Amino acid sequence: MASEDKTDNKIQELKGKAKESVGKAVGNESLEAEGKKDQTVGSLKNAGEKVKDAFRD
Repeated sequence: MASEDKTDNKIQELKGKAKESVGKAVGNESLEAEGKKDQTVGSLKNAGEKVKDAFRD
């Protein structure tokens, strides 16, 4: 289950990076900001998974 969550979080980060890149390319600040937010959320979720992993061991 944890590896599935980590994969989902990484996918969210990558989607965010793509949105940010597209937003920059077309000059859409809203899309760029949404991409940055998605990346941040994915990173924070991954950090949470790492904390959970530390307590499981």
